[in-house]
Amino acid sequence: MYAIATETKLYPTYILSDDSAQAQLELVPERGGLVTRWRVGDRDLLYFDAERFANPELSVRGGIPILFPICGNLPNNTYTHQGTSYRLKQHGFARDLPWTVSESSTDKSASLTLELTSNEETLAVYPFDFHLSFTYRLRGHTLEIVQRYSNPSEETILPFSSGLHPYFQASDKSQLRFHLPSHQYWDQLDGTLHDFDNEFNFERKEIDVAFTQLQSQSASVYDCKEGVTLNLEYSTPFSTLVFWAVHGKDYYCLEPWTAPRNALNTGDRLIHVHPRSSLEMLVRLDVHLD
Repeated sequence: MYAIATETKLYPTYILSDDSAQAQLELVPERGGLVTRWRVGDRDLLYFDAERFANPELSVRGGIPILFPICGNLPNNTYTHQGTSYRLKQHGFARDLPWTVSESSTDKSASLTLELTSNEETLAVYPFDFHLSFTYRLRGHTLEIVQRYSNPSEETILPFSSGLHPYFQASDKSQLRFHLPSHQYWDQLDGTLHDFDNEFNFERKEIDVAFTQLQSQSASVYDCKEGVTLNLEYSTPFSTLVFWAVHGKDYYCLEPWTAPRNALNTGDRLIHVHPRSSLEMLVRLDVHLD
């Protein structure tokens, strides 16, 4: 049985549930369309920093933030379009703006659709009209995020990169086993290229690496301590996987991006949606418990 409930916490929160699978998903449209919790049985799968979430002046650490219209940061937070310089902060603005609920359904899944449209605030830093529609579908131990990027303009092409920044719970990262679809990564802290043998050095203060040459559209992580296998699948516009972890924090991030950092300046794998057109993409997360 699928259900959708609402509850007022710090913000109105939508709770999607699949009772037969003992699965729940919590979403907060007003705070960047953020997924704040994904629970299967007695397992919380996502890390979430409630104290940072309570302060709207701070960026969120936890849940599944949305990255748009850039992934990562720009040099000096600046890009140039038609001779004019604009400033965008890291990961763009979608994760900070209020989204609106447009549809919900409990037929064959618990699903909720959130929307975000360009406005005066976004046009001041990103001079392009857009309409985003994200549908979250919870069914069993699977979460699907269907993303539709529309360009309502009559004449201007919409350039962007997009991604998701999920924070997965991990109390002992040394017990994680990886199967990632690449043999090399770029260290985003120093710009060096390294071979990858499906292991990370979690004694480092910070790990921030980008896999930019992917051999498949899927990845998986097994947490030996918790007995949780996470499978991640993503449609073809996603061309980069970023792995990020901080020493002493009980999370790791495995992030599907459509383009590497600074794509708005370099054009590398930048998506272009033509006027009066749209593009649909999918990310699927699937969990298996021992």
